[in-house]
Amino acid sequence: MPVPLYQAKADFFRTLGHPVRIQVLELLREGPRPVRDLLTEIEIEASSLSQQLAVLRRAGIVNATRDGATVVYELSSPDLAHLLADARRILTDMLAGQGELLAELRAEGRKVG
Repeated sequence: MPVPLYQAKADFFRTLGHPVRIQVLELLREGPRPVRDLLTEIEIEASSLSQQLAVLRRAGIVNATRDGATVVYELSSPDLAHLLADARRILTDMLAGQGELLAELRAEGRKVG
């Protein structure tokens, strides 16, 4: 029996639901990177990064190629870069709305106080 679309989407977003994985994807938006560069940028233990990369690889979100002893990762689809950009825009809009609400609450507090 095939997995329902909503379940597949939930699984996809669950895979993205880890800060290190998001950091990796944000870095890979700029283009393919070797693991050593990812380690330098993210500053976590190599074993932890390896685990997170394996999750992304198994889900088909990133691809890995070997260049001698170096493993290079890249996004499996340019649409992932668009998704990250959209998420950034949505979060920016949400936070801007919260900032407006905070300003209103502060202004109201000054009137009452």
